[in-house]
Amino acid sequence: MALSRLRHPVILRARRLLAAAPSTFRSLHHVPEALNQIPDVDATSLRTLHFRLLSGVHGMPSKLQNGVRYFSSAEAPLHTEVAMPALSPTMTQGNIAKWIKKEGDKIEVGDILCEIETDKATLEFESLEEGFLAKILVPEGTKDVPVGQAIAITVEEADDIQKVPATVGGASEVKNQVSSQTDAAPEANPANISSSELPPHLVLDMPALSPTMNQGNIAKWRKKEGDKIEVGDILCEIETDKATLEFESLEEGFLAKILAPEGSKDVAVGQPIAITVEDENDIEAVRTSSSGNNVVEEEKSVCHDAPAEIKTQTTGFNRISPAAKMLITEHGLDASSIPASGPRGTLLKGDVLAALKSGKGSTNISAIKKATPSPPQVYQQATPTESLGLKSDGQQNDAYEDLPNSQIRKVIAARLLESKQSTPHLYLSTDVILDPLLSFRKELKEKYDVKVSVNDIVIKVVATALRNVPEANAYWDDGKGEVVLCDYVDISVAVATEKGLMTPIIRNADQKSLSSISAEMKELAGKARAGKLKPNEFQGGTFSISNLGMFPVDRFCAIINPPQAGIIAVGRGNKVVEPVVGADGIEKPAVVNKMSLTLSADHRVFDGKVGGAFVSALSSNFSDIKRLLL
Repeated sequence: MALSRLRHPVILRARRLLAAAPSTFRSLHHVPEALNQIPDVDATSLRTLHFRLLSGVHGMPSKLQNGVRYFSSAEAPLHTEVAMPALSPTMTQGNIAKWIKKEGDKIEVGDILCEIETDKATLEFESLEEGFLAKILVPEGTKDVPVGQAIAITVEEADDIQKVPATVGGASEVKNQVSSQTDAAPEANPANISSSELPPHLVLDMPALSPTMNQGNIAKWRKKEGDKIEVGDILCEIETDKATLEFESLEEGFLAKILAPEGSKDVAVGQPIAITVEDENDIEAVRTSSSGNNVVEEEKSVCHDAPAEIKTQTTGFNRISPAAKMLITEHGLDASSIPASGPRGTLLKGDVLAALKSGKGSTNISAIKKATPSPPQVYQQATPTESLGLKSDGQQNDAYEDLPNSQIRKVIAARLLESKQSTPHLYLSTDVILDPLLSFRKELKEKYDVKVSVNDIVIKVVATALRNVPEANAYWDDGKGEVVLCDYVDISVAVATEKGLMTPIIRNADQKSLSSISAEMKELAGKARAGKLKPNEFQGGTFSISNLGMFPVDRFCAIINPPQAGIIAVGRGNKVVEPVVGADGIEKPAVVNKMSLTLSADHRVFDGKVGGAFVSALSSNFSDIKRLLL
């Protein structure tokens, strides 16, 4: 499968190397936050901007305090503290994606200091002054840095670099934060690696490959333990909440140990997945020093046959899922003997099933709900019917099967629920006559040998209507509390795939011909079904279309895809008898093809006037279909 390439893998250096070189990058371990409230479909609609560094005199704050200049004192020379800027109206914190400049580098006006990942996109932070980068206070890869916090120190003279003390700019506070999180790393880091025993190495963490990604699945490891790694080699394939991407190496070395095996599910962003070394002779030392008792390895190991004697271990889980609780009660297991692999110590259903398969878990009183001990039950992995559908007395229960969700479906579920709960939906519907469209389609095929589908023409019709009613081509900005009009018409078209619903985008659809839309739609739909869509091909869009005309669905209401403000639901065409005015001016019954259109709109953007005007424009375009050629 051809996949999109990731050019910026997250590589965190080991603590032993940090101790030897305090100025190098330090690893910050953190708990991934909840799903980003701002969908990433809006990210690509932003243009990459260069934000310039402003400086002011200490004690006299400027309008945008991205930098504050301090005059020389007994402790520190003349220097400027560079603060985390607010790069978007809703930004309250950001992530240091990459430092372009290193400590000691010369800075010219217009040079890019670093790349900052905001709540909208990854932007470049540009310098407006010249000088030297004396100290980096917030290392590369740091997450959730508040706006206004100092991230670096610059000086005007190269000789002043060494004179900047460690306490300037809150560096000690940053270091303490790093060290405290590093000290807590053995508890949060499931790999439990003893860095003091390891040779020089790099720890590869699960990267955040999209703004809403907080966990991912290891689909496939391209490199095996012991393999040589060159710059640009693909290490593994990672399934994110949107697509499957390739994780590419930016450094050469050897893959010493894989911490997250192939097939690992829900690996948290920032969790170590592999260790690399520069010297081939260090591979064996890393293998023997790594304890390897991480969560994903534990989940894989339970698939094998367990030993006859299993020692009872205490897990001290914090919470338990309803499905796991039901299984524990049903089988009379001791919950304290079952290891929990869920986030924040949650005991999951998979943990209980794994314990049943491996023979773990006694039939003592459950730690969750005390009940009368029942006779030991034999769990045999024969057939799904025997394991789930039959009681011990031979009576059959209601059989069921759990289907694991892909990352894409999980995100779709969360987004649709959020949209339905937080967006006031306004529904407007109309029926349009299809006969002019069908005749026009037939004429294009016969006279010009141009084959287009009904869906292609619907895309053009909707795009033209949005151009004619620009108030409908807009979205609601929660930060500003106002409607934002879009200067371009990008149509997102829903395409069903095995992993979930994808929405490839036809950019500037109002300006493209029907043949161009048809060819582009076929290409994008094929990529979507094959899982080969690039992020810029499905992120963004100003309006959506969901067409179920190929199914026996007359009409339906679609859910808005935030941050967009509208989606049109297209039903199938039906033959109906209607009075039609003939050439003689007399109404006569006639058979016509009609299709139902239902608009779901954000009522904060669409009032009755805007919605009515848009639906009227749609009807006019369908009745006079040749106006699309204008």
